[in-house]
Amino acid sequence: MPKRIVRVFLDSNVILSGLLSEKGSPRTILDLLTLKLPFLVGSTGRYNLIEIERNLEKKMPEILSAYKRYLPKLHLKIIHLPRQEELREFSGKIANKDVPVLVSAIQSKADFLVTGDKQHFGKMKDLDKYPFHVVTPSEFIDSVLPEILKGLEEKE
Repeated sequence: MPKRIVRVFLDSNVILSGLLSEKGSPRTILDLLTLKLPFLVGSTGRYNLIEIERNLEKKMPEILSAYKRYLPKLHLKIIHLPRQEELREFSGKIANKDVPVLVSAIQSKADFLVTGDKQHFGKMKDLDKYPFHVVTPSEFIDSVLPEILKGLEEKE
């Protein structure tokens, strides 16, 4: 097994992409989380879930009930909606719509913020001032999957 617990915060776009496609890194991440591996802890924010549900209601209302049935299977820790005073510190450092995501990721104590949002979060990748690495879903899989596979081999 990996020697450490990996905490991953999922942005809305990763959850949606993973739900809507049977292939790709977002789906692989969701599949791994359904296994409830003791060394992989997933989280997302209440803000992210509201965003997902709003988008599904608007664009794909027919799959909203399937989403609601599937979500608990991911075993995600849900981070509360940030309060206004928690958001102020980060206002102007990233797009306003993404500030609650950033604050929620910090509050989750994540090692990785996994997002497909290269436009807004991409410029944060090389910054050391946040307690997590901002990575794409494929970058996360490339860094964590070898540890998982190694751990499974050691069990045999």
